[in-house]
Amino acid sequence: MKFPITLLGWVALFSAHNSYGNTDQACLQADVFIANATVYTVDEVQWTAEAIAIKDGKFAFVGSHKDAQPWLCGAQQHWDLTGAFVYPGFTDGHQHLEGVGRRTRSLSLFGINTLAATLASIEQWSATLPEGDWVLGRGWIEREWRDEQRFLSRHDVDDFTANKPLYLPRADGVSALVNSKALELAGIDRHTPDPSGGRFERDENGDLTGYVLARAMDSFRDILPSETDPYIKENLRLGMAANAAMGWTQTHDAGMTWREVSLLRELHREGHMAHRVYIAVPIAEAQLLIEQGPERSDDGLFELRGIKVFIDGTLGSRGAALLEPYADDDSLGFMGRTTQAELMPVLDQALRKGLQVMTHVIGDRALRKTLDWYAQSWAQLPQKHWASQDLRWRLEHAQIIPPQDQQRLVALSVIPSMQPSHAIGDLNFAPSRLGQRRLRYAYPWQPLLDRGLRIIAGSDAPVEAGDPRVEFYAAISRARLDGSRDSGWHPEFAVSRADALRMLTLWPAYGAFQEAERGSIAVGKAADLSVFDTDFMTDKPSNILQAQVLLTLVAGNVTYQKNSLE
Repeated sequence: MKFPITLLGWVALFSAHNSYGNTDQACLQADVFIANATVYTVDEVQWTAEAIAIKDGKFAFVGSHKDAQPWLCGAQQHWDLTGAFVYPGFTDGHQHLEGVGRRTRSLSLFGINTLAATLASIEQWSATLPEGDWVLGRGWIEREWRDEQRFLSRHDVDDFTANKPLYLPRADGVSALVNSKALELAGIDRHTPDPSGGRFERDENGDLTGYVLARAMDSFRDILPSETDPYIKENLRLGMAANAAMGWTQTHDAGMTWREVSLLRELHREGHMAHRVYIAVPIAEAQLLIEQGPERSDDGLFELRGIKVFIDGTLGSRGAALLEPYADDDSLGFMGRTTQAELMPVLDQALRKGLQVMTHVIGDRALRKTLDWYAQSWAQLPQKHWASQDLRWRLEHAQIIPPQDQQRLVALSVIPSMQPSHAIGDLNFAPSRLGQRRLRYAYPWQPLLDRGLRIIAGSDAPVEAGDPRVEFYAAISRARLDGSRDSGWHPEFAVSRADALRMLTLWPAYGAFQEAERGSIAVGKAADLSVFDTDFMTDKPSNILQAQVLLTLVAGNVTYQKNSLE
């Protein structure tokens, strides 16, 4: 979408007859000339700059004030960004766009810090709904509660939802709370067996608690009221608007349904793309992508190339598949959300068609088996049948990685796609789930970088806030948002600020095969910028959390500006 550049009011328009002086150099044409900001380019040849020129959606000049005169005099618009800090456009390397938009218009339990307040919010929302309507929302997370940390049960909500079925996914989206009415409608009772790759949680008497995990959620998804295309399309549009306001210029959507893909195409045709979207479809819907092959719009705002695979659950729900039992439970978690029999033919076709595989793995058992299956698929298909030798297959989350498997990532050239905010949340309960020994290789960002790997940083929104400030802060501090941390958090696994910036810019571009065209501020690359009022590279970590987004640019077009929304 061609957003109008109307920056008067916070960006001063200035003439060519200023402190740069006049020279005899010929003027060079540009659409926009930016000056007086601190520019971090993430270009190893020139890490910082003072001025930028943009022409036809790409960077035409990046350099010093001294060398900028020809662009200054030839630019149609001049922006004085005094006091601002300019970064390559931030990319959320793992997000769920429709869910981000949905969160803006449904019951959101995200950020509520007590069990009591969470239940009060559910009750208040339920009271607004007619009898028989579903109580729907998302975002509760017991790890953040200060009064009591336990999973919700149907007994918490049955009293005020007796005639209203309830379905509330936990923040991770891999487990959910349902009430007794929903269980009744789904035909689920204490005698119903657990599905492969999922579980109906039961109490000590064998009665259902209403907490359901992974494939057990399908029984309830199948009976939810249908949603219209306009509703989902608006969620996608609202999600992009919310992301642009956060400073994101691209998201990697890790599991966008074909229905959502079709609606996003419509938004693209209508000119309503507030940022770039790089898409992986769920493995259950991968056949159409296998048949048609990768798809990319001419302007690079829409690209479909990936297949999202799901292997295990999450650590908080004790669904992550571990090599050894949980420290606080006898179980090993579970696998089987995608079986080996289901996965291997898809991996074969991905190799043949040049498709990227992005696999959800959290536990060390799930990670190790997935690496085995990747390697097996490569060995079984002769390389002459591969569409490309440059695979860049990914592991999404990859939270628990023993040293031997860290080295396998290197040997197999597999990219870890990790969420810094997950670590500073999960480390509140990870010691009890894993014990101190396994924490020595949990969320091991710096050890992976030391081995030469690139890490893609993402938020997994709407699981987390979807805020680049939080992801950057978490990556460099490995501490709670108040700055505290406990034993076993391994602060030595935090990364440098330069690497944190790469994790949000250049390395996600690499993870989408786009490093030659975006991810750093360099001549010829797409003019994607995230502009803040705070220096992420030098300011106190706590100040980064309070930074204000001033401007978001995608291909030289303004997709968000602070003052226009005040």
